[in-house]
Amino acid sequence: MNPIDVTTKLIGLLGKPLKQSFSPTMQNRAFHAANLNYLYFPIEAEVDDLGDLLRGIRRMNFAGLNVTKPNKIAVMPHLDEIEPSALVIGAVNTVKVEEGRLIGYNTDGVGFATSLHQDLNINILGCSFFIMGCGGAGRAIATVLALRGARRIFLADVETNRAVELAADVNKLAACAEVVSVDPRETQAALSQVDVFVNATAVGMNPHEDQTPLPAAWLDKRLVVCDILYNPLKSRLLQEAEQAGCRTSNGLGMVLYQGAAAFEIWTGVKAPLAEMRGAIHECVVGPCK
Repeated sequence: MNPIDVTTKLIGLLGKPLKQSFSPTMQNRAFHAANLNYLYFPIEAEVDDLGDLLRGIRRMNFAGLNVTKPNKIAVMPHLDEIEPSALVIGAVNTVKVEEGRLIGYNTDGVGFATSLHQDLNINILGCSFFIMGCGGAGRAIATVLALRGARRIFLADVETNRAVELAADVNKLAACAEVVSVDPRETQAALSQVDVFVNATAVGMNPHEDQTPLPAAWLDKRLVVCDILYNPLKSRLLQEAEQAGCRTSNGLGMVLYQGAAAFEIWTGVKAPLAEMRGAIHECVVGPCK
């Protein structure tokens, strides 16, 4: 790590709890690899803390922030500017500080889209998707896929109004894509019309590894199956998809590439992906250091 002095640029992670976050290890490793005098550190903060914190951050030597639960939506009224796709998503996970002004972005969808291309060699342009789950992650993924030229996107959520609202929002932003909300009971029929299935729910996450958002019988080997979960590294959904002959991907690629996008927003420097990937691997196999 570079010596910390009065010129060190600060990056904070605002959220609670933060004990399990990979981000401090990943980003500090990246700053060191890029020979940048930056320091990334966690700031446990809840919604009621944001006003006071952000007033102080404007006056200090901060270059930016990451924002995570429970603050991704609550931080938005405190910002001076929000990038248009983040407005549609309705959440901010990255903030750049420029001369005391706070500018909000959302890199979650970008992280997912980049992982699709880099890890699975999938060209989003003209591709069809089914996204299960229309919360924060699902909104981010659907928005970016539509902006990058997806041909059709089916959306489903146990709260059907969330899928309807997201479809309307994304259709306004990216008229070239056909974005359709479907009742979860219509999932099997819709799957026959798509190339990629995305689980953007918490179904199957530790400690409920026995759960899955799709029956194994619905999985066909022509499908690519993505799960944004990474705890466990291989969810029941991904295990059964592999058994059916599908190509699969867990959520670690999304973590890597959303972090890389944030790094580049803060620094203007290309992210050192190999070092960031190595840091994530260390966090997965053992305690982050």
